[in-house]
Amino acid sequence: MASFRIAGDQHLKGEINPQGAKNEALQILCAVLLTDQPVTIHNIPDIRDVNKLIELLGDLGVQVQQLSPSSYRFQADQVDIAILDTADYREKASALRGSVMLLGPMLGRFKTGRIPRPGGDKIGRRRLDTHFLGFEKLGAKFNFDSDESGMYHVDASHLKGTYMLLDEASVTGTANVVMAAVLAEGTTTIYNAACEPYLQQLCSMLNRMGAKISGISSNLLTIEGVDKLGGTDHTMLPDMIEIGSFIGLAAMTQSEITIKNCQIPQLGIIPDVFKRLGIKMEFRGDDIFVPAQEHYQIESFLDGGMMTVSDAPWPGFTPDLLSIVLVTAIQAQGTLLVHQKMFESRLFFVDKLIEMGAQMILCDPHRATVIGLNRQQQLKGIRMSSPDIRAGVALLIAALSAKGESIIDNIEQIDRGYQNIDGRLNAIGAKIERL
Repeated sequence: MASFRIAGDQHLKGEINPQGAKNEALQILCAVLLTDQPVTIHNIPDIRDVNKLIELLGDLGVQVQQLSPSSYRFQADQVDIAILDTADYREKASALRGSVMLLGPMLGRFKTGRIPRPGGDKIGRRRLDTHFLGFEKLGAKFNFDSDESGMYHVDASHLKGTYMLLDEASVTGTANVVMAAVLAEGTTTIYNAACEPYLQQLCSMLNRMGAKISGISSNLLTIEGVDKLGGTDHTMLPDMIEIGSFIGLAAMTQSEITIKNCQIPQLGIIPDVFKRLGIKMEFRGDDIFVPAQEHYQIESFLDGGMMTVSDAPWPGFTPDLLSIVLVTAIQAQGTLLVHQKMFESRLFFVDKLIEMGAQMILCDPHRATVIGLNRQQQLKGIRMSSPDIRAGVALLIAALSAKGESIIDNIEQIDRGYQNIDGRLNAIGAKIERL
């Protein structure tokens, strides 16, 4: 297990480029299975989860050619379906939650698929319900292998377009169903579809490959099935979660940072939410300049009520940035309620922030109140462990702003979502050592 040793109380200065979007990459990479023609993808982030998925595609027989550090060409003209039944595939796929999105392209193009049991005794675990219910409405049939393999075998030999109302606007669930439906017979209508920029990117890419998807950017998608898809070139968006993380980092550490090539129109309300915390920023073309700020004040609602930041499906505020908002508010002036509506247990890392000196109250698994310190007291460095990707970077931001040295263990979680984060931050003045 690797760790970061962080020297706190550092003021950073310089330019930083956000990586390609992790959440887009997991969808786009799976889509290469939909055609036997070459697909070239640019701006792929060099992170653990993405690299594991590329390895999994190679295991399936996809030809993978790395053209540059962030560009790859894929050709899925020799896919071996039998690999799905091997122990090696089961082990790798079960270790990577994003591998569930291989199922939609498999069902669409090859009319069959396999997936390891995704945890628990029932396939109806909430976060994957949307995927499986959508496939079943298209005509797929699931059979569970009750022996030691624990695999679901999916027969999609008679996929037919249909109308469906998704039980939740799941991004990965919508993407998976879309990838199956583009090669299904007839027309599929998906209502309550997710409409995040990453899903818009996927649908636009599929249309360039020959799919017929309308309603892109709305929550009502109409998909006319086609017989075959061709190749294409695709460039991924910058990672909006990294961009938000760097805005919060600049504020907490009183740093002057320019975030390059942000594709600002695709960020939705993310900049506005950080502005409500009192953080100043300037849009310079497609760059975001965050000046060094000694103080920033949390706004109140118009009626004088305490500011609340909560997550919601797009175009609401992304849940992946609530951890960053929470830690950024520590040194603000004012009080903030953070309400994590979409997932539970993602706020439990606040105990480490409290140990560092933050003034916080964990109200329940979904809500935390932050009483800003307004620089009257500095956080102190401690040893802690990263519980997940986003909390890990929130703890890293806290450690960079703290007095003294901090150590963060289990940084493999951070590496799953942030490319060379220590090297890139060290280049603008941080002091992070990988142990």
